[in-house]
Amino acid sequence: MDGREQVPAEAPTAGLPEEQAEEQAEEIGALDLPMPVLEVDDALDLLHNGALEVVGRLYASSNNAMLCLAVRRGVEAVTESGADPPVAPADLVAACIYKPVAGERPLADFPDRTLSRREVAAFAASQATGWNVVPPTVLREGPYGVGMVQLWIRVDESVDPVGLVVDADERLRRIAVFDAAVNNTDRKAGHLLPVTGGHVYGVDHGVTFSPVPKLRTVLWSWRGEPFAPDELEVLRSLRAGLDGALSDTLGALLDPIEVAATARRIDGLLAAGVFPQPDPRWPALPWPPI
Repeated sequence: MDGREQVPAEAPTAGLPEEQAEEQAEEIGALDLPMPVLEVDDALDLLHNGALEVVGRLYASSNNAMLCLAVRRGVEAVTESGADPPVAPADLVAACIYKPVAGERPLADFPDRTLSRREVAAFAASQATGWNVVPPTVLREGPYGVGMVQLWIRVDESVDPVGLVVDADERLRRIAVFDAAVNNTDRKAGHLLPVTGGHVYGVDHGVTFSPVPKLRTVLWSWRGEPFAPDELEVLRSLRAGLDGALSDTLGALLDPIEVAATARRIDGLLAAGVFPQPDPRWPALPWPPI
């Protein structure tokens, strides 16, 4: 099922004013959708195998992104300690975002119909770092054809992502390292999701892994500073993975040239030993930056 004739035909809405994006977030919050905190393996199982029920289209998205529910009926629950009788099987339901390939807006500097795969590749790279930057993400068939499906993250509304960027919050260092490794072209403040407990996720990785250097990010606070020992260790681990299992995983999602370029890019980061500087040959910031 290709789905090209079935994707809703609303016009792209890239560059919506901030107040409209905030309005959409408030509308989603008012729906009170289930957003459970799941272990990664449980989330991936749900996203891969659960039925996708479309709630609506995210009008702040330029790529026909859909707000959905992933539903597994009668999931067998683990018996609670001391419970008698065992806890009965129940439905497992979680909000998620579904971006069908058929709804992707063509871009001048990325091959058509590849953005969903880049999102999944970014999740694979995130898992390889052990930093849990990207929420659980899969590639699967959905109501409008094959696309990316990612667990929806309930953010901590008391934390302002812009404030984290302005204050150079140390939690963002790892995301800055990750972005440099995957060549993120669109790290906006609005793509940072702080959650209760202090962790910060990063989302929207459809324009990553270009073989052409084009890092565009709001996370320049550490430019030119040395990587910390743990950051160097993660980069070395990523590079080693690109000679093994990670290369196979990314190779199923990206062009071989892009996988090879990722290895060279990480080699360059390790050789320099410092956070990259903005390159004057292209814009350093995404637009809009929020």
